[in-house]
Order: sequence, then structure tokens, then C-alpha cells
Amino acid sequence: MSHLTSREGYTHLIERLNRFPLGAPPSQTLYDILSLLFTPKEAELVSLLPIKPFKMEIAAQNWKVSMLEAQKILDSLCSKALLIDIEQNGSSTYVLPPPMAGFFEFSLMRTGGHVDQKLISELFYQYLSVEEEFIKTLFSGETKPGRTFVNENALSSQNSLYVLDYERASHIIESFQFMGVGMCYCRHKKQHLGTACNAPMEICMTFGNTAHSLSQYGYTRLVEKSEGLELLEKAREHNLVQFGENAQSGVNFICNCCSCCCEALTAARRFAFLNPVETTNFLPEIDLTCHGCSKCSQACPVEAISMVSAHDPQKPKKMKAQLDEDRCLGCGVCVTACKENIISLKKRARRIITPVNSVHKTVMMAIERGKLQELIFDNQALWNHRAMAAILGVLLKLPPVKQIIASEQIKSRYFGKLLADMN
Repeated sequence: MSHLTSREGYTHLIERLNRFPLGAPPSQTLYDILSLLFTPKEAELVSLLPIKPFKMEIAAQNWKVSMLEAQKILDSLCSKALLIDIEQNGSSTYVLPPPMAGFFEFSLMRTGGHVDQKLISELFYQYLSVEEEFIKTLFSGETKPGRTFVNENALSSQNSLYVLDYERASHIIESFQFMGVGMCYCRHKKQHLGTACNAPMEICMTFGNTAHSLSQYGYTRLVEKSEGLELLEKAREHNLVQFGENAQSGVNFICNCCSCCCEALTAARRFAFLNPVETTNFLPEIDLTCHGCSKCSQACPVEAISMVSAHDPQKPKKMKAQLDEDRCLGCGVCVTACKENIISLKKRARRIITPVNSVHKTVMMAIERGKLQELIFDNQALWNHRAMAAILGVLLKLPPVKQIIASEQIKSRYFGKLLADMN
């Protein structure tokens, strides 16, 4: 690859990243970020990898190197948390995570590492908070990458009956064999910028194969479920919001987010019209006897509660809390913040639909962002029957309108005929 300039390698990598349903809009800042995380050779090699999980043999074939050389490169990329390796039946499968939630976060989930963390924190802030295009792209579309978990301490015995297992962070913790805890990417980044809050730092949670892979290279530490539940309670004591992968099963992460550092919550305040974070199935209900203490308003991570005049002729300065339902996450932080027990949770009028698993979520996001053809006709995926079966299984269960959109995107007579035969 000596004929390639270093710039070309990063350009090819950016093109590769933008085949994800969640892409990374090109900019000089993105180029600078990737230059810190990847060497020019690594950037070019990763640009040749499939979107979906792959074996070492595929990497060796695409890179035109020996199996031994491919293994060395893969191990090096995994040690930097740029790839995730999944052990199954004594064999490793590899996957390139998206930028977010993925290798952007991993780079700051421990101290030290292979990058200048102060510099990359400044670049992340520029790319994510100043330039805005990436954040707007990330949170566009009906299907969101992440969802809110309800604060279980805020649930009454009655509305607890309406919470499904996958809607409880505690259930996610209890359902996985492996759980890892790492440093909060957002607060670590803000620490380097000198603006971090005092919320707990080592409290971000990963699960399953992701936790196992990251723990091997020191990005997380594996913990018992009991410690995970204790950390969850600690997060709630600090009014942190549980924000995790938008899937019913196979959840890879749960972050415990503060309103001042978390990029998702910041985006929810700045771009409320995008509804960047999927909500829970609850809304707070504020009793008419609200005293106007403003504790709920101060605790709300997305400024969904404001203080307005109570219109009390006897007390003209009296205030009361008012909810903006369109902004509300339904997290329940306000319920526990209210010491007068004036706020409770009620069911939303329309139930939120959560994708069944990561494949379902990815296919839906690809359709909505016009990238389904990239997902299906990715490098080796067309010839991977199991991958095709998984994608088509999701497509055939979609509502007719979304099936038509999908068919238009991939422009496949085979897929069109398949849908026609099924309907």
C-alpha cells in the first residue's frame, strides 16, 4: 500500500464508516480524530473490512496477507478497542463498531492508552458539539440508536405492572453472563476540558461479548451482577439517567448520564425537535398541590419541566411546575427529586415500540437513512447466507409502507418478488 498517501487511507476509512446506518459526516475535525486513533495503514486496512461481523479468513482475503499477518493486525486493532473480538466455540469473530456508540467512546473509557486524550477530547467536542452535523445525523430518523430506562425507584406498585423486563436496567444487568464497568466517556472528556461535574466517573456499563472483549484490553473491568446493581443505585442517587441501546435483547451498553456532560442529553435539549433519545412508556404527572420548589425542574436532564406562575391571587409570586411532554424522556428523575411526593408516573397514551434486537434496529435505521443497500450488499455480506437471512427476516416483518421503501432502496427484483409472494 506504499502507493497510497496517508490522506487517502483516512478518506477511504471515512467512506467505509459512512456505510453504517449511523455514519460520520466528513470534516477536517473527523480526519484529525481518525488520524489520532488509526495509523495510515490501519485506516486503509479497516476501510476494506465488512460492515457485519467477519472471520479472520475474510480479513486476510480482503487485505491480501497471510493468516498469521492478519491475526497480528486484528489483535493490534482489538488492543486499541478499534475492533471488538467475539469468542464463540473457540473461534473469534470480529466487528468494527460504529463511531458512536463505539470506538469514539472506547478511546476515553480508560486513562492513558495510545492517544493524546486531552487533544482527542478537544476534537470530540469540536466535532460533536460545535460542528453539529454529526449529532444531527446521528439522531435523525424515527428509530433512535439509544433509549431511556425508567428509574425503577420512581415506579409505584401499580405502574410496575406495566413495565416489561427489557425496560428495566436491573433486568439487563441480571440477564448477562458478562458485565463490564468502565470510565464514563462524556465526563472523562469534560474532565480534560476542565468542565466535568462531580458525578461518579467509573460507572458506564457494557454487557456480553462487548464487555468481555473490552475487559481483555483494560478498557473495562468485569464485575459481578451484585456490584452492577449497586452501581445502578449509586447512579440514581446522583439523579443520573440510564440511557442504553435501543433494543429489547442483546443490549450492549447502558450509560449513567448527567445532563451537563452527556452528548445525548445535551442534544435532547438543543435539538428537541429531533427527539434524539427514545423515551420510556411513562410521563410524570404533577399534582395540582405543587408548592413550586423547583427541585424537579433543576433535576430534569432535558429541561422538560419549567416553573410558571401558579396564578394564585392570594400569592402572586407563587410558582408551579409545568411539563413539556414533547421534550420529556419519562426517566422518572423528577419523581425521586420531589420530596413532597407531588409527582408520580403515568402511562403514555401510545406505547413506545422498541426494536427486537440489534439487527432489527440496524435494518430500521438503514431504511430510514437510505442506507439499506449498503447494509445488504456490503463486501462479503451478500454471500453470507446467515446474514442475509437475518436481514430478510426483519424486512419481511415490516409494515407494507416500509417494505416498499426498502424495496426502492435496494432496487432488487429478487427482493420485490419475495415481498410480493409474502403479501
